[in-house]
Amino acid sequence: MQDQDYYYTIEQSSTAEFKDRGSRFIAYAYPVSSPEEVKQYLQVLKKEHHKAVHHCFAYRIGLDGNQFRVNDDGEPSGSAGRPILGQIDSKQLTNTLVVVVRYFGGTLLGVPGLINAYKTSTSLALQLVPIVQKPVEIPYRVHFDYTLMNEVMMIVKQCQCSVLAQEMQLFCTLEIGIPKKRVDEVLYRLKELRNVDVAPVK
Repeated sequence: MQDQDYYYTIEQSSTAEFKDRGSRFIAYAYPVSSPEEVKQYLQVLKKEHHKAVHHCFAYRIGLDGNQFRVNDDGEPSGSAGRPILGQIDSKQLTNTLVVVVRYFGGTLLGVPGLINAYKTSTSLALQLVPIVQKPVEIPYRVHFDYTLMNEVMMIVKQCQCSVLAQEMQLFCTLEIGIPKKRVDEVLYRLKELRNVDVAPVK
C-alpha cells in the first residue's frame, strides 16, 4: 500500500455536510481498529439519525489492505460505499471509517449524482481532520522481574514503543509494539538486561 515502515490514519472524528437538490449527505469520519468498533459507531448513528433513509459506509482496517468493507445500504449498487472507500484510499488511510447519512430531498439524483454526493461529503469530512503518520509496529511480549521495571520501561520510552498490554506482579509481562525499523535495536537492548525474556507475539 505505501512505505511499510509507516502508515497513515486519523486520530479524531469529524463531520461534514453536502447538499444536492434537497438531499442532505452528512459524512462522519472515525478512527477505528476493529469491525466491532465500526458496528458501535453505526448503531449510534442509526439511533441519532433514525429518520434518515440511508446509512452508507466504508472502512479499511489493518496494514495489508485486505480488511475493508463497503455498504450501499439500499442505494444503487456501487453508488455509495465504493466512492466513500475511494476517498479513504486516495488519502492512503487505514484504520478509518466513514459513514454517510442521507436524508432524501424528494429529487432522484441518479447514479452519477449519488457517486458525486457520497464522494464529495466523504472528501469534505476527511479534509477537516489531521492525517497522522504512524510507525508500523511489530508486537513482542517481554517477561521480566519486577526489579527491572525501570530499565525495561526506559528502553520502551526511548525507542518509542507502545505498550499494548501489561501484567504487573512479582514477574511482569508487557506486550509492546516496536516500531518496525527499530526492532533489532530494541531486542538487542532488552536482551542485554539480565533475566528478560522477549518473544514475538503470535
